[in-house]
Amino acid sequence: MFGGIGATGFLLLAIIALLLFGPNKLPELGRAFGRTLREFKAGTRDLIEDDSGKSNASQVDVTRADEQDNKRLPD
Repeated sequence: MFGGIGATGFLLLAIIALLLFGPNKLPELGRAFGRTLREFKAGTRDLIEDDSGKSNASQVDVTRADEQDNKRLPD
C-alpha cells in the first residue's frame, strides 16, 4: 500500500509526524492532505475527460471530411 514501506516504517513516520506537529495539528494536516488529494484527482479526471473528448471530436471531423470527399466524387 505504501510503496515498500512496511508497518514498522509507517509507524516510524507516524511517530516523527507526531513529534514534529503535535497531536493537535495532526487532524488538521490530515484534512488538508485529503482535500489536496481530492482536488488533484478531480483535476486529473477533468484532464482525462477533456483529452478523450478531443480525440473523439477529431475522429468525428475526419469521418465528416471523408464523407464530404465521397460526395464530391463524380458517379
